[in-house]
Amino acid sequence: MGGGILFCCCSLYRDEAHIKGGGCCVRKRKWTKTGLFAAGVLFGTAGIKLLSSKDARKVYTNCTAAVLRAKDCVMKTVTIIQENAEDILAEAKQKNDELAAQEAGKEYEDSGEENEDENPEE
Repeated sequence: MGGGILFCCCSLYRDEAHIKGGGCCVRKRKWTKTGLFAAGVLFGTAGIKLLSSKDARKVYTNCTAAVLRAKDCVMKTVTIIQENAEDILAEAKQKNDELAAQEAGKEYEDSGEENEDENPEE
């Protein structure tokens, strides 16, 4: 290390002997970071190799096939529910039309009776 005053990150010691003696937390932190980086690279490389293996590919294929089968099953169920809802809607509209026709028939009959009462001469 060069001349001058050297600062430790904990700011307790400012002499070169402390830093050279390994008591500096900066040096410990540097090795810790380097070790973590190396471990990350190692696990990342191993993970990529593992994920790109033939066995992993089989697992991905089987999982994707299962998801597609589940999707088909869900879509069949949705189609059945949608058809039932359309049938219910059609029946409800038909019932409303029938009720409206009955109401119109009653109003016509009522208005016809009133006309007969008003014109008894005919």
